Amino acid sequence: MDQVMLKIIFLTLIKLRRHKTNFELSRLFSISEHSVTNIWITWLNFMSRKWRELDLWPSRDLVRFFSPLDFNLKFPSTRLLVDGTEMPVKKPKSPIAQQSTYSTCKNRNTVKVLVGCSPSGLVSYVSDSYGGSVSDRQIVERSNLTNLCDTGDSIMADKGFNVQDLFAPSDVTINIQTFFKKRNRMTGKTVLRDRKISSKRVHIERIIGLAKPFKILTVAINRT
Repeated sequence: MDQVMLKIIFLTLIKLRRHKTNFELSRLFSISEHSVTNIWITWLNFMSRKWRELDLWPSRDLVRFFSPLDFNLKFPSTRLLVDGTEMPVKKPKSPIAQQSTYSTCKNRNTVKVLVGCSPSGLVSYVSDSYGGSVSDRQIVERSNLTNLCDTGDSIMADKGFNVQDLFAPSDVTINIQTFFKKRNRMTGKTVLRDRKISSKRVHIERIIGLAKPFKILTVAINRT
């Protein structure tokens, strides 16, 4: 690989990780801002198209083989741990776009995706992105997640992932914490089960947290 190609790749990685301005990168690599823009757009599209060809969804046997022992003992059928995450976007000019991207949770305009990982920590599912106003259920309804899971699998998620009816035809179980109803006390068995789910589900939150140092995901981006 020649030096020019190495510099182009390095520029792209810096942009992804540190979200440097085009002006900074142009001074760092002694090229014009226009060249920085062309390199960034070209390589971003290239990586997007190539990475889409990768099959991130591992087989059930592979998931169980690499699952931690404690996971296999307590939740042996778990195929995926899933959670939603949001990235900020600049406020669109269109009122309709403003409404569709406004997140009541973040109190700002965002895009939202579902991210899933195997019990071993492998990121195996990333949904398409949607406006921040959509719910987890709406994303699942529009995704192919129900078709990816096999009969007898289970998915671990938080309380907001209330989609049992969508996965019931495929005989896929959704492991979420129990909804607490007023005046109803949870049994000790239920409390212990919820604690086990909570202790395991935190892994997907940590996986998503690993992406937060990439400033490009935390700085409001243009909707285009």
